Amino acid sequence: MRSRNERRRRNWACVVVLALFASMGANTFGAEHTELTSKNWEKIAMYFSPPKEYAGKMGDFRSPLLFEDGSAVKTAEDWKRRRTEILSAWNKLMGEWPALLDKPAIEYLETKKREGFTQHKINVQVAEKQTVAGYLLVPPGDGPFPAVVVPFYDAETSIGLAGKPLRDFAYQLTKRGFVTLSIGSPGGDARKPDTAGHVLQPLSYLGYVGANCYNALVALPYVDAKRIGIVGHSYGGKWAMFSSCLYDKFAAAAWSDPGVVWDEARGNVNYWEAWYLGLEGEAKRTPGLVTADNPRTGAYKELVKAGRDLTELHALMAPRPFLVSGGAEDGAGRWVALNHAVAVYKLLGFEGRVGMTSRETHDPTVESNEVLYTFFEKFLGK
Repeated sequence: MRSRNERRRRNWACVVVLALFASMGANTFGAEHTELTSKNWEKIAMYFSPPKEYAGKMGDFRSPLLFEDGSAVKTAEDWKRRRTEILSAWNKLMGEWPALLDKPAIEYLETKKREGFTQHKINVQVAEKQTVAGYLLVPPGDGPFPAVVVPFYDAETSIGLAGKPLRDFAYQLTKRGFVTLSIGSPGGDARKPDTAGHVLQPLSYLGYVGANCYNALVALPYVDAKRIGIVGHSYGGKWAMFSSCLYDKFAAAAWSDPGVVWDEARGNVNYWEAWYLGLEGEAKRTPGLVTADNPRTGAYKELVKAGRDLTELHALMAPRPFLVSGGAEDGAGRWVALNHAVAVYKLLGFEGRVGMTSRETHDPTVESNEVLYTFFEKFLGK
């Protein structure tokens, strides 16, 4: 007769096996997918741990694993409360989102075949009374497909129709089997963002727009709701970061050289500008670096005053994987900031989900983009 401990071990083993089969999924995550993702991981694993000179370095950033009262986050249950605390504090300063749209409308304007996939020119609803022009690219087949939202100044760049081939994330991902939804700035001017009458910081509103684009993709019968990510470069990288950090439905995210911390020495990091986080009523601030004569304004001023940095937002991604495709604004030294996210993932029992590549230029390169695309193939499936 088996002992009680033996029976417990046998039952536990059965639970583990069943959980593994369940996690593989009926259609996509079988043996073939496991082999494919393993090969993809071999290509990019080196980018998911910091260089030796930055390993374990935490800098002067306040740890996300400290509650507002200074007490430590020690368990996963603690983290749930701390996560809520961080999200509440940021939303209070930036302005609360309007209610999300359950099923944003998509208006199809033009459909044509292009290099084996289908290209839809569309208007997509991003707020109750606001639509944004964009493109929906769909690979051949019935799906369900993984999908990626691609925000940028304009939608044409992301689909390879604006003469900027290394920023054509949507086009390249669709050729790899992803549905992609590309959109441009609400209102058409990134420096004069149209928030559809809602009073909140423009960058937070862009996060709201990104979340509604996620909901628009979920409503498509050929998209797998559990495998939707977001990626953007520069301005689009900031947009993708705020969307994915503030909306936990995104399964994975990649941010290309957005500036992943406050850095007032670098003009392109510029979260202080009124079109990002520096909006303050009718107050006018001269665009440019923060100086004594041109001080911080808006939510950015209050966030800095409170000792908050984007490290808190990075932590909100846990345990979802994210990749920083770093360039001129985000060199390898940014690992000091990312190590704080790594600590959160470690607390939750996850490793190898915070990654970063480094290049000298702000513009993406063939090599940095290949890692970015492989990242999505690894974590969202091809």
